Amino acid sequence: MRLAQPRVQPLEAEDWDEDAREIMKPFVEGGRVFNIFKTLAHHPSLTKRWMVFANHILGKSTLAVRDRELLILRIGYLCQAGYEWGQHVLIARQAGMSDEEIRTARTGPDTPGLSELDRLLLCATDELHADAHVTDDTWNGLSQLLTTQQLMDVVFTVGQYNLVSMALNSFGVQLDEGLPGWDV
Repeated sequence: MRLAQPRVQPLEAEDWDEDAREIMKPFVEGGRVFNIFKTLAHHPSLTKRWMVFANHILGKSTLAVRDRELLILRIGYLCQAGYEWGQHVLIARQAGMSDEEIRTARTGPDTPGLSELDRLLLCATDELHADAHVTDDTWNGLSQLLTTQQLMDVVFTVGQYNLVSMALNSFGVQLDEGLPGWDV
């Protein structure tokens, strides 16, 4: 974690206004409200609009769940967003990724033994993070393995989680209980 204390204190349910209660309903009904959402409760109108895009990336993307999670883990690692890393380690495990596969998101595209798709997904993430642009070599390689919609979802997934990482790091969102750290 970059910040040992939150800059934006997570709001507990008793402190939510009417708008926050409305936007938090799905999370409360899910049983556990994570610190990211308690933090976003400060700005319900932003959260409502952001959730439309976030829900596309997590639930309606054309990418395979495993591929999506590899992208998210890599950008979370590159941004040193410990909260993002921990949340998506759990999601990646639920999607069937082994800890060894998850660790490739830390070691990157030069990791020995990667499939061509994994290598290219990691390259695309590195390139987007470094230069906000996927190189022709990486794009051409990915276009042999993915559809146009999937290529678009690659870029938007990395962009979404770069944004989320910025927010988590800048707001100082602290790890929820039970989230793994970098030591996966």
